[in-house]
Amino acid sequence: PISVKLIADLLVAAGVNHVITFDLHSDQIEGFFSVPVDNLHCYGLFAKYFAKKKLKDPVIVTTDVGAAKIAQRLSGLLKIPLALLHKMRPTHQRVEHTHLVGDVQGRTVILFDDMIDTASSICAAKEAVMAHGALPQVYAAATHAVLSGPAHKRLEAAKFAEIVVTDTIPLRESAKNITVLSVAPLLKKVL
Repeated sequence: PISVKLIADLLVAAGVNHVITFDLHSDQIEGFFSVPVDNLHCYGLFAKYFAKKKLKDPVIVTTDVGAAKIAQRLSGLLKIPLALLHKMRPTHQRVEHTHLVGDVQGRTVILFDDMIDTASSICAAKEAVMAHGALPQVYAAATHAVLSGPAHKRLEAAKFAEIVVTDTIPLRESAKNITVLSVAPLLKKVL
């Protein structure tokens, strides 16, 4: 939203002279700042992690079209196919996936997004890919683990094979069975 410009101006007025961020939801946000912005991308961390797992017939699937660009970069690094889900929100915190573009039949799905907030999108995406014939072991991956409200309960109930996030947001102690990748190597490159 345009209110991000106000926040950017407030940060600069407070003395910020350089911004380092990870996987901005929209790259255009960089343009709201009048100081240098380094928007670091974490898909390389996920690519290294998932390449080591040697999953059976994997496919990257986005939870919505908004994550398509970073998901495409991840699928390119892993040299595996990409599929896209189209979602609608008929009501607050309720998600429906109406279309799947790509093939998940008999494949190991890695659901990839920039963040997991309440987990409604990623859990609904798991249901959608399972309905389209994905293998039962579905992985969830996201840069930012906001994990607000009912997220922990939803993720536990969804029974993902694994949930992989970065440490851009510290996890609460109640977070269980979540693999955390460090962004320190990315920060080291710009500091």
